[in-house]
Amino acid sequence: MAGHSKWANIQHRKGAQDKKRGQIFSKLSKEITVAAKMGGADPNMNPRLRLAIQNAKGQSMPKNNIETAIQKGVGAGEGDDYEEIRYEGYASGGVAVIVEVLSDNRNRAATDMRTIFSKNGGNLGETGSVGFMFDRVGEIFYPADKASADQMFEAAVEAGAENVESDESGHIIYTADTDFASVRDALEKKYDDAERAGLIWKPNLMVDVDMDKAQSVLKLVDALEDNDDVQSVTTNMDASDEVMEKLLADNE
Repeated sequence: MAGHSKWANIQHRKGAQDKKRGQIFSKLSKEITVAAKMGGADPNMNPRLRLAIQNAKGQSMPKNNIETAIQKGVGAGEGDDYEEIRYEGYASGGVAVIVEVLSDNRNRAATDMRTIFSKNGGNLGETGSVGFMFDRVGEIFYPADKASADQMFEAAVEAGAENVESDESGHIIYTADTDFASVRDALEKKYDDAERAGLIWKPNLMVDVDMDKAQSVLKLVDALEDNDDVQSVTTNMDASDEVMEKLLADNE
């Protein structure tokens, strides 16, 4: 899966550069609120909340916004009942797509997803229709200046990670879903907080596409990420180094 690391970086860079900061904060706030509602306001006793706060800080979200989201979750303010929903479908070229949603209206979310897929060359499928092409794993990202590739690989493997992919932008550490927390904690003791960390859907079957198909997939991904209910979008798109480099250059 030589192209996976580059594709992950395209998604990460687009998430950091293309979205409005307010939209990013809104999605982060929603996750913090849900985490606090489910497990309480103490991040030391609530792993999901701790992770949500860490990711919010990684995006430079103000402390006041974080506190407000926590208080909303534990009932100090008016709050909505968000439901976690997973949608699956296909983009152009047979590329599989998994969309994770937090919504207070299941019917609206389903309609939105169906419309977005349809308008952007995709097809919304049933839950489970593409899930077999992905594994649920932990992902931890550190910038390249935190350590050399060899240093990060050694530290990650010692902590119990399954694999590390490093390039000029940084290090992506993959773990079994059950080992995620212990690996993250071990790496944080050595390298401080990761820039981002969480459980993701990692493709186990990649679909190779040309430039036109890749751009079409990105168009669908962009449209999905612009929806306020969408928390994450994952695909199993792969392409030649030439196509990947062009996509990276277009999103610098």
